[in-house]
This record gives sequence, structure tokens and C-alpha cells, in this order.
Amino acid sequence: MSDAQAALKRRPSDKEGDERHEAIYRAVSDAIVEQRLKPGARLREDALAEVFGISRTGIRKILQRLALEQLVTLTPRRGASVTRPTADEAKDVFDARQLIECGLMPDVARRMNAAAAAELREMARQERQALRSGQQSVAIRLSADFHVRLAQLSGNATLAEFVERLCSRSSLILAVYGHRGHLGCESHDHDDLIGYLETGNGERAKAFMSRHLKAIEASLSMVEEEENVPDLQQIFGV
Repeated sequence: MSDAQAALKRRPSDKEGDERHEAIYRAVSDAIVEQRLKPGARLREDALAEVFGISRTGIRKILQRLALEQLVTLTPRRGASVTRPTADEAKDVFDARQLIECGLMPDVARRMNAAAAAELREMARQERQALRSGQQSVAIRLSADFHVRLAQLSGNATLAEFVERLCSRSSLILAVYGHRGHLGCESHDHDDLIGYLETGNGERAKAFMSRHLKAIEASLSMVEEEENVPDLQQIFGV
């Protein structure tokens, strides 16, 4: 068992409780996006509580948070399961991203500086490297992080938080319905977008972002999979 896994399993003090719940939330969220927990998989409170060594009440709060982000679906008498996104839901998510992310590009262009551009280029480099290395789920996560950071650079914290939720949902959609080895867009797209932002061309960046998101949505192949029961001990290894 690794140090990180041991930290998840040990019983924390009251002071550590919030940090521990955050770590468990992130572990479950990552497992969903990385498809170690498949769409439709049941998430039993008692099983998760045993795996992570916390109370069912604590697990319930984490599942409720994931439900707010629509990564988990809560059903009366059935409990929690990993959300199974539909074609209509995927369209809604990408429509929302079009409205918000494209609209933020002029503000991002006005606030762009050398340090922010360098940060974004490094994020884009890591994403390309993950994809070349066959780490599809990591590349998806890094791509989402890139889009969230762009939104944060707009200076609008409320919209940036909304973009973060939309990116979590679209990461799940892309992980499930995307194509192995490809994120639905050209590998240099993010670098090209940074170039427009560096020159202060917000309208060009806005148009490019629109094409970028449309290309990702168009690449999706919506094929349903059967429900499954996950081995939580094996997935989380704690």
C-alpha cells in the first residue's frame, strides 16, 4: 500500500476531516473520469465506507457532491451510480460550453500576459505528452484543466466555477464516447488558441474556441454499454 493510499485509509483527527473527504472525493471523481468506474456502475455506501475507512455519512456527503456535478446519479431505493450520459445530455453540455467559454475569450485575451501564456503552453505540452504515451484518461483530465484555467484567467470566478463543472461532465462524456488515442481535436489546437490570445485577438480566439468545441462534440460515438458492478477494493487499492 502506498503512502497516499495509507493516508486515505487511516482514521483522521477532526482537523484532518475536511482534507480527507476532499482526497476521497478526488479519488472517486478521478476513477469516474478515468473509466475505472464505468457509467451505470453502482456505488454502494457501505462498500465505499469500508474501502476508505470512513462513515457512511461521510461517503453520502461525497456522493451528494458528485451528484451536484452530475458525475453520479442518486436514485431513491437504488442508491448511487455513475452517471450514464446520453446523447441529449452531451449536446446540452457542449452547447453550454459554447455559450460560456467562447464568450469568455475576449476577456481572457485582454488579461493575457507572458506568464499566463507560458503556463498554458506547459499545460498543452503535458496533454500532448500524455496522449502520445497512451494515457488517454490523463490527457482528458489535462485538457479539462486547460479549459478551466482559461476560464479562470477571464477574471470571472463565477463563470470559471461553472466551466469547471461543465468540463468535469464533458470529461466523462469524452472518456466514455470518445476515441482511443484522440481527444476529438487537433493536437496543436490549444497552442494555436494561445497564440490568438497572446496577440490580444479576442474575437479570433472566440471563433477558434467555437470550432474547437464543435470538433470535439462531432467526434463522439454515442454507444451505450451494459451496467456493471465494480470491484471497489481493486479500483482504489486501499
